[in-house]
Amino acid sequence: MNSSTSGGPAREQPSNWNAPNIITAARIVATPFFVWMLLADDGANGPWRWAAAVFFVVAIATDAWDGHLARSRGLITDLGKLLDPIADKFLTGAALVGLSILGELPWWVTIVVLVREVGITIHRLLIAHDVVVAAAWMGKLKTVAQSVAITLALLPLASVLGALAPVAYWANVVTMTAAVLLTIVSGIDYVVAFARARRTAA
Repeated sequence: MNSSTSGGPAREQPSNWNAPNIITAARIVATPFFVWMLLADDGANGPWRWAAAVFFVVAIATDAWDGHLARSRGLITDLGKLLDPIADKFLTGAALVGLSILGELPWWVTIVVLVREVGITIHRLLIAHDVVVAAAWMGKLKTVAQSVAITLALLPLASVLGALAPVAYWANVVTMTAAVLLTIVSGIDYVVAFARARRTAA
């Protein structure tokens, strides 16, 4: 039976060497340089600290952009599905660990976030790959909250705000607290959603 009588030609699988995957891989490769910039001069509020903050913001922006590019151009691949969450968690984890090394973020915050993120990611890749768990708005909100909280923590705003430095401090405390709470709650929400999807599929 030819392709015209079987519903048209089979759709060709996109190459793994496509723009979204290359951008994602570049984020992974560049993350150690981000850590170096963050820890340079013991985290002093100098040019390297600003460079680390800018790098983080750009990396987060490219994460959203390469996902949109992959979906809009039909460039979604199994490799991309694997690399994207790894790149996200690697960058987020590196930022949190770096801030904790500098004494600017309690280690328990970093550990709680990393345990949740790594645990859910491994579960998705190794256990839940055959169970469809719909993306939850809470998970997306968690990602936004983490990005905002880490950005505020990275930016050396206290050095430029002068008398308003306490405002930056408390903004960071509030956003980081919200990020941690959403990280925990969204993790629980995922576990519940997975259990429900597993029962439905059984």
